[in-house]
Amino acid sequence: MKLATVRADDGFHVVAVKPDGYVDLGHGDVGSLLARPDWQSLAADGEPRQIDHTRLAPVIPNPGKIICVGLNYRTHITEMGRDLPEHPTLFAKYPEALIGPHETLTLPPESDAVDWEAELAVVVGRRVRRADRAAAEAAIAGYTVMNDVTLRDWQFRTREWLQGKTWEATTPLGPYLVTPDELSPDAVISCTIDDEVVQKSTIADLLFDAADLVSYISSILTLNPGDVIATGTTGGVGHARKPPRYLRDGQTMVTRVEGIGEMITPVRRAL
Repeated sequence: MKLATVRADDGFHVVAVKPDGYVDLGHGDVGSLLARPDWQSLAADGEPRQIDHTRLAPVIPNPGKIICVGLNYRTHITEMGRDLPEHPTLFAKYPEALIGPHETLTLPPESDAVDWEAELAVVVGRRVRRADRAAAEAAIAGYTVMNDVTLRDWQFRTREWLQGKTWEATTPLGPYLVTPDELSPDAVISCTIDDEVVQKSTIADLLFDAADLVSYISSILTLNPGDVIATGTTGGVGHARKPPRYLRDGQTMVTRVEGIGEMITPVRRAL
């Protein structure tokens, strides 16, 4: 099953994604749908119709929490010159950081070091606290795609990363939520910049997988339907290159996870 959130004249609508179009499930977004215990049955029926893909919103526009994991792909840990961590490295984003899967990323004028980070994101589907592995797996509604666009110069101003990670309107999220049965355990994840593949791996390279993260994070605080966990990026980020490379005006960034879909993000400098 695939779900999406679209912008309509009267606000957000949640839709089920079918091969021949979208089934409008009414007012709300994917996050509000997941708060209903019968959400899976609600998405089963309806007549598909075409919707302009540019109207796709962040699949969860207003998550209660966006918890991100750093240094979670072995390839990325290696390229950043770090040891494998014993525990997940956590930081946060806020909903203001999110943009839709086809919206323009406007480069913040405060930075000349805006980097790409393709990520698989977990979407929580039920309230969970102190989950063991079985409960953690059951709490996962599905997966989506994120690009954890990072302002490296701001990230490394201090030892804490938050200020480089949650810049307003810099984080594409979408295009769809897919239920766990539709995602292969070795799905390919990639990022291209102007058709050059800069990141490519599989989600099997994750050090801490989705259930690990739900279990660990739910030990700290309650996770609720619609909360988002970004699982970390793979090798190939611009900051680790020699010399470093960053996003530039006029480029196009495409972030893909096999089985979910792709986000096409034009990159423009603010006028």
